[in-house]
Amino acid sequence: MRLRHRDHRGCTRCRERPSAVRPRNPAVIVYLYMGQYLSKNRTAKAMAELFNTPVSEGTVGSATARAANDLGAFGIAVADRIAAADLAHFDETGFRAAGKLHWLHSASTAMFTWITCHRRRGKIGMDAARVLPRFTGTAVHDAWAPYDNYRQITHALCNAHVQRELVAVTEYHNDNPTASGIESWCWAQQVIDSLLVLKDLAEDSIGPVAPETLAHHRQAIVHAAHIGVTDSPQGKVGNKHRALARRLIRRIEDYLRFATDPIVPWDNNPAEREIRMPKLRQKVSGGMRTLTGAEHFAALRSYIATTGKHGITTIDALTRLTTRNPWIPEMT
Repeated sequence: MRLRHRDHRGCTRCRERPSAVRPRNPAVIVYLYMGQYLSKNRTAKAMAELFNTPVSEGTVGSATARAANDLGAFGIAVADRIAAADLAHFDETGFRAAGKLHWLHSASTAMFTWITCHRRRGKIGMDAARVLPRFTGTAVHDAWAPYDNYRQITHALCNAHVQRELVAVTEYHNDNPTASGIESWCWAQQVIDSLLVLKDLAEDSIGPVAPETLAHHRQAIVHAAHIGVTDSPQGKVGNKHRALARRLIRRIEDYLRFATDPIVPWDNNPAEREIRMPKLRQKVSGGMRTLTGAEHFAALRSYIATTGKHGITTIDALTRLTTRNPWIPEMT
């Protein structure tokens, strides 16, 4: 008859099944797989080599699924907190899952991150994330058209994004000089100059930029954009430049929101940082084999990013999660 024992430290059988006596091991598995972007195979090998712990790819998958499935209450709480915020950042990026292109949608504040995966990039995918349909604050985002479907929000467009578009216009202009060969003035450079001046003024001031200064640069931007509409070259490139100029005229208040509201930043870099890590995961280990796996990755990435913003280390947060005690923000 097999005897039961209380002291597992000297037991060979228990060393071979460390998850029974080492609750931190599932956290390490999830940390390596979802936190450090190793593949399932490399995670299993790392566990075996680092901790003398035989682990199969199936064990890696089941530990990850169990952890992600325990994040239901966390996801509801975080989505609610972002939906109720005065200002939030939004972005989306492509992500391979089940051999097809899917989309990661991110919504974030200074203290919370919520990432979801969906088959669609536009409003259907955004609605599924459960934030934008309820959000009534200021949304910082790029000029992706589906954001305009949410009429209840105040829009603040990313100036870093439009600056990259404007730089492309100036580069094209410089690479295609006039017939006389004389370097000519480019409308896009005037827009860049005014935006950067306002950026510096907004960062240096406590409140909004002085109305007369803002009006001067606003007029300079709109005037230059009108020239861009009329003077851009014919063809595909010129059409793209004209579309940019028209957007600047139509959305000038949204682009200059940072100069009138002190809580609005100049760019949407926080949102871009949120999706940079998932892009790194795809670069290191490829996409996910299934949509469910991608959804688990998004949920765990949200958990790791949010707990990090609250000063909790990744391994500590995952230890709490894999012992069925996930960190959940307190109700306000």
